[in-house]
Amino acid sequence: MLKERALVLTPDVLDSMITDYHWMVNAIKEMRAEMVIGAKTAQYGIEASLPKAAGGIGDPIMQEAIRRSKNNKRVADYEKKIMAVQKLLEKVTGEREVQVLNWMLDGKSKRWIAKKMEVSHTQIQNIKENILIKMLA
Repeated sequence: MLKERALVLTPDVLDSMITDYHWMVNAIKEMRAEMVIGAKTAQYGIEASLPKAAGGIGDPIMQEAIRRSKNNKRVADYEKKIMAVQKLLEKVTGEREVQVLNWMLDGKSKRWIAKKMEVSHTQIQNIKENILIKMLA
């Protein structure tokens, strides 16, 4: 049995997880919608007697099952990262920090956030660094 890798949180890893949070949520939704595999149909006639391609799995349904299995692993990885971020959200308490974090989780850029809050991009970067410090404390 494969041992599940522990998620090691460093400031850079957490920053990446926050930045990627929005698209990971959307990717999970899309991949879950595709997780139904159709029933295999048997080949009849001349196609049933022809040889399969060499060097790989000739069954397209099996290939699709393998592809979707990899998607399942990817979904599990995304879910683990999303849950890790969600568990740390309560550590962020300042009003500005909470608002910046929520917008970042919604996929907004630091420049967009700076414009909406009418502060500099550098100030948003400083707030983000404070958020990371609080979440990792």
